[in-house]
Amino acid sequence: QVRLVESGGGLVQAGGSLRLSCAASGSIFSFTIMRWYRQGPGKQREWVASISSGGSTNYVDSVKGRFTISRDSTENTVYLQMNSLKPEDTAVYHCNGASSRGAVWGQGTQVTVSS
Repeated sequence: QVRLVESGGGLVQAGGSLRLSCAASGSIFSFTIMRWYRQGPGKQREWVASISSGGSTNYVDSVKGRFTISRDSTENTVYLQMNSLKPEDTAVYHCNGASSRGAVWGQGTQVTVSS
């Protein structure tokens, strides 16, 4: 089974940027769609962005225009570029890969945005 490992989280001031990475142990095209989710303190897990195997992208309204999901098939990595970060973006960010065989989750990476 392909495993997913996130990295790139950290502490940043409001208005700053971070780029999260989700590295797959195999081909990212083994997944039909890959998504980023986040779970803030005291909040339910929330879908943030997705990219299909065909390259189509979608975003939750709260991050549109600020976040960009992309992929590098040669590196088997999916990225989440986060700009203009806000304190409400503080959360643990998880990468998810889904296919007909089921879903795979990474362990998550913490993003903290200070005001």
